[in-house]
Amino acid sequence: MRRTTAAGALLLSALALAPAAISHAGAAKSKTIKIGDNFFAPDSAKVAKGTKVVWRWPSAGGDTHDVKLRSGPKGVKKFHSDYASSDFSFARTLKKPGKYVVICTLHADVMRMTIRVKR
Repeated sequence: MRRTTAAGALLLSALALAPAAISHAGAAKSKTIKIGDNFFAPDSAKVAKGTKVVWRWPSAGGDTHDVKLRSGPKGVKKFHSDYASSDFSFARTLKKPGKYVVICTLHADVMRMTIRVKR
């Protein structure tokens, strides 16, 4: 009788954990890039294919910046955010492996970053 109770308790424990494991496996990956006055932080990143990259402007404000894909893997559609100085975010899901070079068009000489998307 004890063996059946222990087996039942084990089965109930496994069933209770199953939804958490399933939802974690399907969770979307994301990477946040902070935008400051004339910099991206970090200025380089490595992410997995399918990662949502979110660029965030500071809430306190500052200079106006944008996010533009200068170059990417062959076949990737270029993207360009609106210009903003505070309380703004821009996101793209990077689905194709390769190297993405992102710039602020207003400060391209100092404000650039590289994202490498792994397979």
